[in-house]
Amino acid sequence: MINRRSLLKLGGAMVAWRPFARLKVMAEAPQAPAFTPEQITTLSGIAEVALPTSLDADGRDGAVRKFVSWHVNYREGADMGHGYGNSTLRQKSGPPVSPRYPPQFAALDQAARAQGAASFAAASPAIRRAIVETALNTPQPVNRLPARPTGANLVADFIGMYFNSAGAFDLAYQAAIGRDDCRDLENSDRPPSPIKTNATPKTPTIAGGC
Repeated sequence: MINRRSLLKLGGAMVAWRPFARLKVMAEAPQAPAFTPEQITTLSGIAEVALPTSLDADGRDGAVRKFVSWHVNYREGADMGHGYGNSTLRQKSGPPVSPRYPPQFAALDQAARAQGAASFAAASPAIRRAIVETALNTPQPVNRLPARPTGANLVADFIGMYFNSAGAFDLAYQAAIGRDDCRDLENSDRPPSPIKTNATPKTPTIAGGC
């Protein structure tokens, strides 16, 4: 027979377990659908003509992996905390935007086929660059690259994520700034160390509205 003290212990254990049970359910929530191999190849094709020419293949692949990983690991309803220096909590994360991309991937391939290519990724750099320019100006010019994907424009989301990254800042200034790194005050009076690249960094020659 269970006495009153045992019941209280059991009730306390259940109360303590419930938050962890909720965390387990959240952790096991299904991830957003991953990009298909063909879509990842398309992103690589965009990277080759839209990211700085000083980036090597590893740098471009890293930009693609970061973009894909951001979407795969996105969680709807996640606590967003508050911005730096702001005590007001931001709204929780909204629905994922990746479901808006498939028609945009299809449009890129369709535009390439209209130029005689089998797909966007299979098209020549000149054709891909022209398609990217059109995507940045249709249905209206992209005047500001988003810092985080919005789903409104696949090309702008991909390019914007890169150009707002710490690596892009280092490349632009040719210095190891480490914008997102946590640093102490030691040697804070010294300029960042220069970085070495194989070519002078330059932005892509894409006639967008930016």
